[in-house]
Amino acid sequence: MNTSQQNPQAAAKESTSTLPTVSTHIYPKGALDVLSREEVARLRDASAGGLHELLRRCALAVLTSGSASDDPRAAAELYPDFDIEVRQQDRGVRIELRNAPAMAFVDGQIIAGVAELLFAVVRDLAFTAIDLNGDTELETSNGITDAVFRLLRNARVLHPADPNLVVCWGGHSIGQDEYKYTKQVGYELGLRGLDICTGCGPGAMKGPMKGATIAHAKQRRRRTRYIGITEPGIIAAESPNPIVNHLVIMPDIEKRLESFVRLGHGIIVFPGGVGTCEEILYLLGILLREENSHLRFPFILTGPTAAAPYFEQIDKFIRLTLGDEAANLYQIIVADPAKVAKTMDIGILKVKEQRIAQRDSFFFNWALHVPLDLQQPFVPTHELMAGLDLHHGRKPHELAADLRRAFSGIVAGNVKEDGMRRIEAHGPFEIHGDPDIMQALDALLRAFVQQRRMKISGDYKPCYKVVG
Repeated sequence: MNTSQQNPQAAAKESTSTLPTVSTHIYPKGALDVLSREEVARLRDASAGGLHELLRRCALAVLTSGSASDDPRAAAELYPDFDIEVRQQDRGVRIELRNAPAMAFVDGQIIAGVAELLFAVVRDLAFTAIDLNGDTELETSNGITDAVFRLLRNARVLHPADPNLVVCWGGHSIGQDEYKYTKQVGYELGLRGLDICTGCGPGAMKGPMKGATIAHAKQRRRRTRYIGITEPGIIAAESPNPIVNHLVIMPDIEKRLESFVRLGHGIIVFPGGVGTCEEILYLLGILLREENSHLRFPFILTGPTAAAPYFEQIDKFIRLTLGDEAANLYQIIVADPAKVAKTMDIGILKVKEQRIAQRDSFFFNWALHVPLDLQQPFVPTHELMAGLDLHHGRKPHELAADLRRAFSGIVAGNVKEDGMRRIEAHGPFEIHGDPDIMQALDALLRAFVQQRRMKISGDYKPCYKVVG
């Protein structure tokens, strides 16, 4: 991706930030050549229906890539005068940056990888605002899946090549041993020619990519993909790590989750917190459905030796709530990166064989059935969180869906601005269910707090209250 810049200026005199800033403009090339007048107008509009504030937040997250904070408000407080403006000119798109974080620049020139991610932000927000705005097809399951496909195609991450994309889930707040382990697994995957897709942030989302880069270099693989999929509500808390070379911003968490399972050919889960549990339960809620019982989908939970108790607790919780059938859908491998990679490689080969037999595409899992109730955005209000049906006797995939929503609400209360505001205004969410489920859920959440999987730094104040 080539960029052109003119007249970069240190903007410390203009900015009230205590940190150095830069004001400049750049011309994106390649993936963001032109925008329509309507797209530019929406991106510049600061009214209630406009996208300017959302663009500003997402752009600032990209420009502070590598930050250790998971507080979505931190960057805004550090750079209160940052602004961005998108203009359409005869020569193409021009992006004006005012009082941008100097950490995104070297000798006044924006870092190429940061520029690529910034262009991806503009591209995806513009596409979502125009192409999906008011789309009546989003009221149907097939329509939502088609929208996910169009978003991924617009981001140019759909490649009709042999299946080789491994989705890696895990926490952004993990210990050094766990982080090193994610790099080792990524290295073994890379040696086998596998590409990496994560939630784009730090920790377990960065480690596999970092390990794979070394392996890909050793294998002389030049066309490599390190795909990061995020959404506006969480990007500020999990800024893209610098290894991501394909950033995709989906409109909401549900489309983000569907992107992972449609795009990836297998999933590896590293230790994490509430968000990781949400992802595990989402996938189980899909794979437990009868319509998907025949599909090949390698699913591995893994971590270093010290993480064994963590996975034992996750496994125990799943067996208690969803039964042994759900636990049979994944494999737990501890402290063996090579075995993880070999198992995944074999699993993806079986995925390829099945796709060929069923004449399904390699680059998008059309055969997977994702029901409408898992595709519709869940906005965690206090009323909806209290109304979740967390009781035995339900179909496993239905209980998995509501458990996923419970964890989604806790993620919102932890790191998303809207959720944080609700907690500040009305107190913690209340979660109701059968006593044994509530006890197991409470024990799991307390363990996350004790292991500091909720925050990278600072004391954790729970945004939830379990009620038996």
